[in-house]
Amino acid sequence: MTERQVVRGRVGGFSPYEDIFGSVQAVVAGDHVHVAGARPLEGETLQGEGDPYEQALASFRVALEALAAYGLTADDVVRTRMYLTHARDVDAVGRAHHELFDAVRPVAAMVVVQGLIDARMLVEVELDAYRPGLASTLEGGQP
Repeated sequence: MTERQVVRGRVGGFSPYEDIFGSVQAVVAGDHVHVAGARPLEGETLQGEGDPYEQALASFRVALEALAAYGLTADDVVRTRMYLTHARDVDAVGRAHHELFDAVRPVAAMVVVQGLIDARMLVEVELDAYRPGLASTLEGGQP
């Protein structure tokens, strides 16, 4: 597994694409955390190849792990975005979302796109989280 890095409020080390693109998995902005480009990757290994449900779960696990670096959980998620490469996968990805976020009920968007960075990927997710007072907590020496 790739080592996670927290530098200046940014969490990285989740994807080989971070160094290529000059990006990170998550960024804190005040009391908000934004997670983008969460893919079904464990290191460089694709999880759930051919299975949109498993890829959605794996992608959300990556996103939630990035949130955990700030001490946040699924309960703090206020918005999710799911990018799918096939409309036929809406039910499978929706089922994964329901399992993880039914009790939280964030606003959500599901978008069908022409393709993702790796043709084997069927799903990529983003999420935004909010916790009142997070910024002051982080100023006290946290990420």
